[in-house]
Amino acid sequence: MARTRVRTTRIASLVALSAVLPLLTGCGGEDTSSSATTDHKDHKPVVVATTTWEGAFAKAAGAEDVTVIVPQSVHHAPDYDPKPSDLAAIANADFVLYAPFEPYAPKIKEAAGSKAKLVEVNLDNDPTKAGAEVTRLGGLFGTKEAAAQWKTRLDGEVTKLNGELKAAWPGGKSPAVVAQVFSTWAAGLTGATTVGTYGPEPVTPARLASLSAKKPAFVLDNAHMSTGTVLPDSGAKQVEIVNYPGEDLDLLAVYRNAAAALKKAMG
Repeated sequence: MARTRVRTTRIASLVALSAVLPLLTGCGGEDTSSSATTDHKDHKPVVVATTTWEGAFAKAAGAEDVTVIVPQSVHHAPDYDPKPSDLAAIANADFVLYAPFEPYAPKIKEAAGSKAKLVEVNLDNDPTKAGAEVTRLGGLFGTKEAAAQWKTRLDGEVTKLNGELKAAWPGGKSPAVVAQVFSTWAAGLTGATTVGTYGPEPVTPARLASLSAKKPAFVLDNAHMSTGTVLPDSGAKQVEIVNYPGEDLDLLAVYRNAAAALKKAMG
């Protein structure tokens, strides 16, 4: 199998992208439905992804030519200011993948004059949702077999990690956790009991008091939107959950890394 090529673009600011367009899945009359595929079965799709998260979903679905726009060093991807060279990559793409909380993707594609299909990706690392999204993208790319093979690996990895984490439960009992809304998938991976959630909006003092009263053993924070210690006086251990894959676009590594952090905290 060909190696996935991952390219990250970096240059000076793009003045033309000062305005932000609403995120419309039908922007510019593009077809983003699950029936949209490349024209030829033997054509390998060229994919541009706004971040490594979308890029990892694309790779999992079978894409081998994936360009990532936002550098991994950017901690909060929606704050990224697109660069002129981003347009060059998009102009030659078959698909542009973005998330609804990223306001710049449609504007980038419009400015590039690309013929690419604009695809909104459901970025959720919940294994069931991630598997379904990879399957959908495989249908779009014409790489259903590769997507199915990855989903099988995902199912096996999750089963393995879940078993290891359950074996590490303190006292042999499912721990009570409070999770940031984009980190609840990690609670499921652990088999933990989620007693409360917070975010993405700022947490009020009343909400903090309510969460503390539930006496969680752990707080599963979102490393990309962290505001520091969430429940400082509760005695709960805080675990940083990383949602974005690395530059290798290995989505399975996200699950392994989260499991390692959770096992360490429980130990």
